[in-house]
Amino acid sequence: MTLRTSRRVALAGLVALLVVTGCGRDAAENRQVRIATGSPTAVYYAIGTAFAGIVDRELPGTDASVLATAASKANMDLVARGEAEVGFAQSDVLVTGGAPAPGLVALARVYDDLLHLVVRADSPIKGLAGLKGKRVSVGATGSGTTVTVGRLLSVAGMAGTVQRRDLGLDDSIRALERGEIDAFFFSGGLPVTGIKRLATGIGIRIVDLSEWAGELRKAYSDVYVVRDVPTSAYSLPPVATIAVPNLLVVSEKMPEDLAYDLTRLLMERRGELAAAHPAAERLELRAAISTLPVPLHPGAARYYRSVKP
Repeated sequence: MTLRTSRRVALAGLVALLVVTGCGRDAAENRQVRIATGSPTAVYYAIGTAFAGIVDRELPGTDASVLATAASKANMDLVARGEAEVGFAQSDVLVTGGAPAPGLVALARVYDDLLHLVVRADSPIKGLAGLKGKRVSVGATGSGTTVTVGRLLSVAGMAGTVQRRDLGLDDSIRALERGEIDAFFFSGGLPVTGIKRLATGIGIRIVDLSEWAGELRKAYSDVYVVRDVPTSAYSLPPVATIAVPNLLVVSEKMPEDLAYDLTRLLMERRGELAAAHPAAERLELRAAISTLPVPLHPGAARYYRSVKP
């Protein structure tokens, strides 16, 4: 082999090594952003899927994906264990005794979840007390719905008085249609697609729960407020119910730059998120920073300071 040939072989080998090394580095630097949401028909899932697409498209070296879960409580646990980077969660699930869950911080307040108590249009159930002895779905295990409903029944002195079913939204809808339950609870942003379909199907009513918001605030947390379910949501008479803020949470260990970028995309692309579900139309700067008592991630706080008028 001549000296010139030897040099060409060595150069080719070096180029190949650099290519392989570079590919390996790119693969190693790809970040995972797993977004814990809810069931495939839930608001969380629709907005989370749209957000994952935005992150995948606009953050180089980042692989975003969606995890279908039982919702808030499961999402909080996944983020706390490092099995998801981002999760949607009701703020009442994140707060116990007035203190936020350790290790978790917020990127934004996204919208408010409204607690729906759904019955058939011809049901004799007119208020919470009417559930005594009835077959009632209180939400899927691991959902924020079960937390809120458990507290609601407790302050109303009704713990243990219903025939409890632990069903997610889809199973609750099917069970009500089949006459297998008398009522179901679901906490979600307006409008909840499955409930909207049900309203045009078998015919339903949403029961007023607003009188219990004050009791929940006194017993548990001041995150509980009263909100109206307007006629525009389900083409039903307006009704007041209990609402709780919904937050996008991450680990306090998330790198600041990543938290900044996720918050930036959440706000800059909120029109795209609203196209995925109308609940995201409520996402705006002034409300987004209202996450207390759950603190903002420093990266999220830096973004909000950068765009403050």
